Amino acid sequence: MQKSEPRWPAALALLFCLGLYMLLPGRLVVGPRYLVPVLLGLPLVPLLAVKHHRPDDNPLLRRLALTLVGLVTVANMVSVVLLVQRLLDTHVSQGRSLIYSAASIWVTNVILFGVWFWEIDRGGPGHRAVDTHVVFDLQFPQMENPSLAPEGWRPQFLDYLYTSFANGTSFAPADAMPLTTRAKCLFLSESIVSLVTISIVAARAVNILH
Repeated sequence: MQKSEPRWPAALALLFCLGLYMLLPGRLVVGPRYLVPVLLGLPLVPLLAVKHHRPDDNPLLRRLALTLVGLVTVANMVSVVLLVQRLLDTHVSQGRSLIYSAASIWVTNVILFGVWFWEIDRGGPGHRAVDTHVVFDLQFPQMENPSLAPEGWRPQFLDYLYTSFANGTSFAPADAMPLTTRAKCLFLSESIVSLVTISIVAARAVNILH
């Protein structure tokens, strides 16, 4: 049995998302100001309660954490819509603030989908440590060329976060390839949010500054 993956990188990433969301202006926040931070904070409980993931972790707790991350992902997407609506207002003059908001939403998007990839690939980090025969959701370069990686290599959270960053900047798989339908749907969703944020929101905000 391989050593289980540590939980703290994902917990730290979600904490960073929480901080970014708290910095968004009130007109881009979904519902009460405290709602999304609470939803972000709840998945931290199982992540921080135990040092490592195990394959026998409570499946209900994992599904609850995924549901909460899903709700936060939707909230971040709604923030993009609100930001676009704000930019379409011809009276908007706070371009610098909108650029910061767009950057915050984009970074949050990258982190959230990094958590998604980490949690869904081959049933999650607990199962990846013990089961090598489950269906692969993502194919990393090291899997195609084992000679390029240490013996027994398997992706860690940082690998999934980098995959999310690469997909969020290129709008297409640039590191790991999605193999399953659910993985492709996640890649597609992240690319759409990134495309809107970078090409439409950021461009419009730059025009406002001029």
